[in-house]
Amino acid sequence: MKIVLVGTSFPMRGGIAHYVALLYKKLLDMGHEVEIISFKRQYPDLLFPGKTQQDNSQQTIELPSRPLIDSINPLSWIRTFLYIRRTKPELVVYKYWMPFFAPCYGTIVLLTRLFTRTKSLYIGDNIVPHEQIPVVDWLLTKWALWKVDYFIVQSQTVENDLLKIKPHARFRQVPHPVYEIFSSSYTRETARARLTLGEEEKVLLFFGYVRAYKGLHYLIAALPELLREMEVRLLVAGEFYEDEEKYRLQIRELGLEQAILLKTDYIPNEEVGLYFTAADVVVLPYVSATQSGIIQIAYNFDKPVITTDVGGLPEVIEPGRTGFVVPAEDSHALAQAILHFYRVREEADFPEFIKTYKKRFSWENLANAITGFV
Repeated sequence: MKIVLVGTSFPMRGGIAHYVALLYKKLLDMGHEVEIISFKRQYPDLLFPGKTQQDNSQQTIELPSRPLIDSINPLSWIRTFLYIRRTKPELVVYKYWMPFFAPCYGTIVLLTRLFTRTKSLYIGDNIVPHEQIPVVDWLLTKWALWKVDYFIVQSQTVENDLLKIKPHARFRQVPHPVYEIFSSSYTRETARARLTLGEEEKVLLFFGYVRAYKGLHYLIAALPELLREMEVRLLVAGEFYEDEEKYRLQIRELGLEQAILLKTDYIPNEEVGLYFTAADVVVLPYVSATQSGIIQIAYNFDKPVITTDVGGLPEVIEPGRTGFVVPAEDSHALAQAILHFYRVREEADFPEFIKTYKKRFSWENLANAITGFV
């Protein structure tokens, strides 16, 4: 089958680019003819909350792609459609995650539907965004989904959101695959030495962009209760996409400067394994969610996860075997779950169970679901 993938790709950074790269490789391995259409401008600089949109990793995922789409230039959307019409793929697969891209994606899909026989498919990270603009986001999402032929959703929450907006959508639910793209040359001891962590310390990891919906402030608030029972260190690794100072103020007010290690830059590919190898457990105290690629990075390194009962997160946790699930916005419950984890972790042997459990989150399952529509 001839397939075009539309989404971010190197030299742009982030989980979407990693996802597109892994899906591209799997479809190629299965014998399909695959091409990537990427962005020459994903966000205007004024709207991008991070420090850079470029991947400055030393270990990059360089794949052939065509940077055709400018998210705010309609002429580029037409040129992208014309390229699709000229190359005649059987299927165009779009990685869709927020209404900002609705105008360009919706226009390309509509033109493709009107003037070609090519089918369109969305992989929906989110249908409803985490941080919403009422009415505006709903209208944009309606436009984005209007003429799409097929959908892949990655959690029950996203399925529900899709059917509210497009009740007769043709879709399949496939969980987010494991991010196999990362590796680590570190042992637990060498990783901790590199991060100036003690070999016997109990280390929690919060990983990824920091935004309000990810609930880091609840995890910080849980630490005083934890520290009354045991010595722990919280490792926060990820770029702040909102005001960093309010978190630092919370840390100072609670007297937690020695208990928290902040690494507030974007973590390059070659260092991802460093942080996961050093940690005992990954903690995701999200306030809202659909699914999380961070869980699938954790599983790649056989690390258990403590997370909240929001969105699709509980769907990929086996309580007591791959981690624990607690109520959202509840620092006490979070602290108690972390304490319980350390009390039972030797007996439970989380890593061994994760090695088996994660096999269900395969790129082959996703690729088969995509190609099975056409």
